[in-house]
This record gives sequence, C-alpha cells and structure tokens, in this order.
Amino acid sequence: MTLFERIAAGEIPADIVRNNDEVLAIRDINPQAPVHILVIPQRVIPRIGEAREGDSELLGRLLLAARDIAKEQGLDQTGYRLVINHGPHAGESVPHLHIHLLGGRPLDWPPG
Repeated sequence: MTLFERIAAGEIPADIVRNNDEVLAIRDINPQAPVHILVIPQRVIPRIGEAREGDSELLGRLLLAARDIAKEQGLDQTGYRLVINHGPHAGESVPHLHIHLLGGRPLDWPPG
C-alpha cells in the first residue's frame, strides 16, 4: 500500500481536508507555502505518465476538486498553483499520483 492509501485507510494520521469515494485531500506535512494541500485520487494511478485513457474522467475530477478546495481556502481571488510531479528529477516521492495545491503567498517563476 502507498502512503496515501494508508492515510485513506486511517492507518496513518493526517490533516484531512476532503475525503470521499474518489478524492482524498490532505495538508502536506512539509508545506512549501502557507496553503499546501495534496489532492489525491482514491484509486491508485502511480504517476501521470501511467494514466490511461480510462482515467480521464477521474483526472478531470481531481482538477475540479483542486479548484473547489482552492476556493474553500480563499485562494481563488489571489491565485494558486497546481503541480504534478513525475519521476525522481521532478521531486516525486510517493508513487501515487497527486496534485500539489499551493497558495497563500506570491509564488516565484520558474519554480524550483
């Protein structure tokens, strides 16, 4: 089981922002911005490069969930960033697709 599956199962505590049949959203334990939430599909897709055509609906729902959570966090007026890492050079640390929702401060470009 991935770390995120264990959190969803209640085996590991987390600051849960949203939890339903399709999406788990938790606050990152090492935040890179005042708001740093991970938006995770309940169904494991190891990384974006391994997503299939049949995953397109779920991927769309993840983006909409990130949008809704950003609004709930008050980020819709000032802005936010969504990041998906793929592979070790991108900083992927958990082999379970997730979106980083970052906001609450100006974010530099280019990142990292």
